[in-house]
Amino acid sequence: MSASLAQEQSLPVVAVVGPTGSGKSELTLQLAEHFDGEAINADSMQFYRGMDIGTAKLPLAERRGIPHHLMDFLSVREDTTVAAFQTMAREAIADIRSRGKLPILVGGSGLYVRAAIDVLEFPGTDSSIRARLEAELADAGIETLAARLSLVDPVSAARVSDGKRVVRALEVFELTGRPFSSFMPERDYLSPTVQIGLNGNRAELHDRLASRVHTMVEQGLQDEVRELIPEGLREGRTAQKALGYQQFLRVIDGESTVTQASEETIVATRQFARRQLTWFRADPRVHWLDWGQQDLRAAAIALVSETKAAASA
Repeated sequence: MSASLAQEQSLPVVAVVGPTGSGKSELTLQLAEHFDGEAINADSMQFYRGMDIGTAKLPLAERRGIPHHLMDFLSVREDTTVAAFQTMAREAIADIRSRGKLPILVGGSGLYVRAAIDVLEFPGTDSSIRARLEAELADAGIETLAARLSLVDPVSAARVSDGKRVVRALEVFELTGRPFSSFMPERDYLSPTVQIGLNGNRAELHDRLASRVHTMVEQGLQDEVRELIPEGLREGRTAQKALGYQQFLRVIDGESTVTQASEETIVATRQFARRQLTWFRADPRVHWLDWGQQDLRAAAIALVSETKAAASA
């Protein structure tokens, strides 16, 4: 084995995870500066060009010269899949490692994180099956499809609660004859990896999220939403449902007020943060740190250093 290949293989993947508003972006910058790393975005809403304020996307001027991969590669009309992200993320990881840099995955989209770091197989898709199920969802409602899913895949039925995921689970069953849950095996890293989770006081997180939403509104979230309408925001199946964007579309349509939309966004964001915590807490491999601890940076550096030493041993 060449020295360069050995060095590349000794570089682990770092994943900074946790709920929105917990400080993942800042910790990622600190780790990247210390270890000469590069960031890979795993926040599915930061894939979209122009969705900057409402997704709390770190402005280019605040990235301290650290490259951030897999941001701004979709228009708001477009969608991607977890499987496609898996390919892109692993290519980015390989590229970063090939240059002797440390890859640092950062984001709160749990399944996207797993897709990048775990041995995980994704079934294919069938547009005709998907279209038929989506039409049935629109006609009969989620309860009918969820009841069918509970008969063929009770594990997935217990995990998913929105129409898009119910449709996907039923599509996979029709396409493969296997329950969607069978494609989520035991947690097994593809290569040496350390996951660092950020958490803290629940009341403080609620205050952080409320303050963040108010700041987004002051920075021009409503204008950002309005500017994205001619770009196809209303036509995009995923982008229009992003937190803040769906609420402020109703303001623009005269169906809500800025105050109402702000409060609705705060509530929805808190609920989303709770779901994120539930997802990541289910993974026993995550090393949890308190965002408020004095030695946060040092503790995170120690975890990465330990993983690097084990990977190169």
